[in-house]
Amino acid sequence: MNDISIVIITHKSAKTALRFIKKIPINYKILIIDNSYDYSLEKKIKKFRNIQLKFMNNKGYGAGINFARKYIKTKYLFAFSPDILGVNKNFLSEFSKIIKTKIKFGALGPRFLNVTQKSHKQSNIRKTVGVINAISGSAMLINIKAFDDIGGFDENIFLFFEENDFCRRLCLKNHMIYQINKTKVSHPKGVKKGVVKINNKNIEKLQNFYGWHFMWSKFYFYKKKNKLLAFIIFIPIFFRLIMRILISFFTSSKKTKKYIMRLHGLITSMGGIRSYKRINL
Repeated sequence: MNDISIVIITHKSAKTALRFIKKIPINYKILIIDNSYDYSLEKKIKKFRNIQLKFMNNKGYGAGINFARKYIKTKYLFAFSPDILGVNKNFLSEFSKIIKTKIKFGALGPRFLNVTQKSHKQSNIRKTVGVINAISGSAMLINIKAFDDIGGFDENIFLFFEENDFCRRLCLKNHMIYQINKTKVSHPKGVKKGVVKINNKNIEKLQNFYGWHFMWSKFYFYKKKNKLLAFIIFIPIFFRLIMRILISFFTSSKKTKKYIMRLHGLITSMGGIRSYKRINL
């Protein structure tokens, strides 16, 4: 408990954050990084002596963890999205046990329920501690020394693939990543189940926003690995999106805007332009 600081990244999610905090034993230090300047959250946590709150401009999840690092004095940082389900005292104690074994690692993560191997790769379930290439940023225990060694998260990425890039750079520096299969969590998917409650009229707007960033970040992530290979992979995707735009346009499909946003995100990333698109709901 003295070696781990809990970091929660919030955005207009005070109620969700408070529900999550109540599941954490009071002898853990908790640092909340709120990037929406939700001052109602500040009032609600005053009664908790183990919680510190810092505000910052919204620069993305990875940037939020980088910002939190400035205030962390423990050996490990456990970053959470507040809508993660399954975290409790026993969950945290399992990670503490792994730390006590003195296994060398860059990051640890739990096993996720209700995901497919295609969308969310996981380690061999038969192993208590399984080696894995990448873990979800929604529940990631990070070794501070390894974090500093690679310079933290890439703040060019606003949304999507930030943990993939972070874990890849850990592996390149020989910092091992493990999945603790005994610990199981779930993470809500989709805009209707996320941290921020969205009105129905804004759902399409948010989905298009996600689509733009998904394509921007995916190409950027592949480009960092191999620029030539990234273009070889994504040029067919570029033309496929154009075809989908044309087909949806002439068939009066409602998906035209969706494909346009994805194509625009991809073109922006392929052109070396920063991830600039933001949304205010």
